[in-house]
Amino acid sequence: MGRNKYLRLLAPGLLILHILLRILTPAPQIFVDLYLYSAIAIMCIALVVLSPTLTDQVSKIAISFAIASWGVGSTLSACQQFFTMPSGTTTIANALYLLLYPCAFVGIPRALLTRDRFGSVELLDAAIVGLGLGSLGTAFLIRPALPHFAGNFSETFFAILFPVADLILLALTLSFVFATSRSLRSLFITLGVSIFAASDLLFLWLQVNNHYSFGTLADDGWLIGLVFLAEAMWHRGSETERRGALHPLFIALSVLMSATLLATTSLRPDYLPEFIVIPTVMTLVLAFVRMTIALRQARAIGEERMLARTDELTGLPNRRRFITELKSLDQSPSVESALLLLDLDGFKPINDKHGHEVGDLLLREVSNRFARALPHGSLLARLGGDEFGVILHGDSKSMFETALAIRATLSYPFSIADTQISVGVSIGYVGNDGAGDLLKRADSAMYHAKREGIGVWSEPAHI
Repeated sequence: MGRNKYLRLLAPGLLILHILLRILTPAPQIFVDLYLYSAIAIMCIALVVLSPTLTDQVSKIAISFAIASWGVGSTLSACQQFFTMPSGTTTIANALYLLLYPCAFVGIPRALLTRDRFGSVELLDAAIVGLGLGSLGTAFLIRPALPHFAGNFSETFFAILFPVADLILLALTLSFVFATSRSLRSLFITLGVSIFAASDLLFLWLQVNNHYSFGTLADDGWLIGLVFLAEAMWHRGSETERRGALHPLFIALSVLMSATLLATTSLRPDYLPEFIVIPTVMTLVLAFVRMTIALRQARAIGEERMLARTDELTGLPNRRRFITELKSLDQSPSVESALLLLDLDGFKPINDKHGHEVGDLLLREVSNRFARALPHGSLLARLGGDEFGVILHGDSKSMFETALAIRATLSYPFSIADTQISVGVSIGYVGNDGAGDLLKRADSAMYHAKREGIGVWSEPAHI
């Protein structure tokens, strides 16, 4: 553990030494600007690889590779200042710099999420916000540099692409930070990405104003950002549950801003840089994908809720739905309504004799006959087995007549599997008189009807 403590001090210590040597000897030196500069990048890689708290191996590999690709690109750029290098070295170095971003896009979110893992929807939300905010920052921060940039096409392309990618990475990082619980890791990552992005923007500003010089303190900004990023991996992320998904307002604003930027580019082609089209279109495409997923989820949730409240055999509402409606009925004693409990007579012998398949077909046919006898606005539910429940609305006389009509629907046999099958029903009727316990009272009335063989039994006040 003590060895790890010294290791963590080595990278910032070398960085401080580098800054001091820069101040004391402003002119570029091979030791300071090549060897020491590269050594700090190597130490940052070592910090990430040896971190005991970064347990996500994908994140560890991605972030290490991101720093390594940037470090190799930086070494090639520095070598050009001190040695004669082959043509194309600058392009290779820039390509290596650029490789940092896809690796960071993979590694940083996984480092922020610790034991929590976002689903596809949360990842899409963060990407939409990141790209949307990155597009906005690009439009207002990069555009002023374009008329003044005097480099060749390759230099212009990379010099502008780096800060654009930085802004998108920063916005993506912030979107994940806001959606997770705060921690020292998220703080250091945010600082590292912010300082790194600011260094690229400063480099762009110095380039367009012809003020950039190799081997100045401005070059240390990238190292400071990488040291913060490497140090972040030695702090634990939040072990609590994530704070929740991104607020829909951020997503809506990101989509609105991207659509506005895209419309502005179409109406005034010279007003915004052409490359702003790429992140704005990507934002809108991801928003479309997000909307498609949301619609599918909403449909699935609706179907799940319907299935959770529907009897699989008959398609009628199930006991859960019935009890929910019954609670509302209990809370509205002033509403003229009644509860009926129905239990089939002789169903068990039929089921035992003809089998469950015939029994299931009989229950479907019975439920169809019951449904045809009910007035509009009634609720018929299968409560389980051969038991049904009905909630009626209306005056007491018509509701009791409906109970008799339900019983009459079973007065003639069913033709199932070339067999004539007859079955009866016992009905317990209870009016909604405000006395409560409707289900218990209806159950008692139903059993009384079954014992006496009278078909329909109601409490005396409702006959």
